[in-house]
Amino acid sequence: MLLIYSDPSVELSEAETNEMMTDYFAFTQRIVESGEMVSGEPLQEKETASTVRIREGATAVTDGPFAETKEVLGGFYMVDVDSVERAQELAAQIPTAKWGSIEVRPLMEIPEEQRADDPA
Repeated sequence: MLLIYSDPSVELSEAETNEMMTDYFAFTQRIVESGEMVSGEPLQEKETASTVRIREGATAVTDGPFAETKEVLGGFYMVDVDSVERAQELAAQIPTAKWGSIEVRPLMEIPEEQRADDPA
C-alpha cells in the first residue's frame, strides 16, 4: 500500500496543480500498463473524515481524522510488486513525494483458513 500524505499548508498555483494532475495520470497509466496497480483512490478533504472509537462499551464518533499531524492522508495506491524495494521505487514516482511523503506499508497476510467466506 502506498499511502499519500501531503501538507495542507502547501499552496500550489493553478499551473502547478495542473502539472501535478498530469503527472498523477501519467504515473497511474504506467502502473496500470505494467500490471502493478491493484487499486487506488484519492480521498476527500480531511474535514469530511470522522473517527469512531469504542471505550467502555460506548461508541463515540468525532469529526476529523484520528491524529493531529502536519500531514494528512490524501489517497492511496495498492500495488502488486515483487519487493518492498520496487514499492519504494514506485512511491518515489508519485508526484506528492516532491513536497509530501509516501508511506510504503506491506499488507498483512491472512491465512486462507482464517478468512471469512462471506464478509457481508
